[in-house]
Amino acid sequence: MLTVFDSATIAARERLEAWREITAASLMPTAIDSPDPAAFTARLDCVPLGSSQVTALAYTSLSSRRSPREIRKSDPEHYQIALIRAGRQGITQNDVSTMIRCGDLVFYDSSEPYEAINVSATSPAEAVILQFPKRLLPLRADQVASLYATALPGTAGIGRLLATFLSSLADGHTHCTERDALRLENVAVDLTTAALAHHLELKSPPLRSPTHTLYLRIIAFIENNLHCPELNPTAITTAHRISPRYLHRIFQLHHPVGVATHIRTRRLDRARRDLADRRLDHLTIAGIARRWGFAHPADFSRAFHRHTGTPPRDYRNNT
Repeated sequence: MLTVFDSATIAARERLEAWREITAASLMPTAIDSPDPAAFTARLDCVPLGSSQVTALAYTSLSSRRSPREIRKSDPEHYQIALIRAGRQGITQNDVSTMIRCGDLVFYDSSEPYEAINVSATSPAEAVILQFPKRLLPLRADQVASLYATALPGTAGIGRLLATFLSSLADGHTHCTERDALRLENVAVDLTTAALAHHLELKSPPLRSPTHTLYLRIIAFIENNLHCPELNPTAITTAHRISPRYLHRIFQLHHPVGVATHIRTRRLDRARRDLADRRLDHLTIAGIARRWGFAHPADFSRAFHRHTGTPPRDYRNNT
């Protein structure tokens, strides 16, 4: 990991303000205070993972508040899931208040106000935070909101897999290329999705209704046919013998976005992966576009630019 901030290199009277600035730039703006600014110490290390980031933090007693004002000023529209590695930390978001203990995970949202506090009597608190764009999480926002500021066990089951992965990234010193980082981002988001889905199903077990079963079949059909240019809502309704209205109703019930948006996003994610893979340098950008169902290179270029913020040629040259 790259050390971004170490208070040992800064005069004591300047540390707290420097910490406010570095966390605002590296994570998100918050109002931070300490009960003893003169004794405050902190450290921040990070590793970029594509459009996401893993950050390891250690800090003495402080309080942090993200108000509607901070959100209006700057909102990266990210989710965060934090592993508490030392100390106890309290957090409040979405009318839920919880004390998070060592070994627990906690999930929260940059777009919603929150308050957090750490009181460390003898040694700094430690946490590892995965921060990633909301668009990468394939779970509905209204569902995952029920998990905000909730202690999620990180010592057993899927939570342990996620916690071990985050700890390995925080503790590792192996060189990570940009292409490695993109692959690790997918792993990190997939593990987070699995952990959150597990807890959502514990809270409200899914009903295996005919509608839900059909939804799973449609998702599998889409994944298996992303390479086909003719894959669209009409092709799906024809293959499954349902009406367009029923297809859109199924996605409203079970998916965070509409069917056409889902198809386009999955195609762009596959194309993004291929553009970052040096083993596929023999393929032209147009060839990769066709490989994932984009019949017209110009349409692909515009869609890719909107999706990633970078034209496909620049993305390929810079990763």
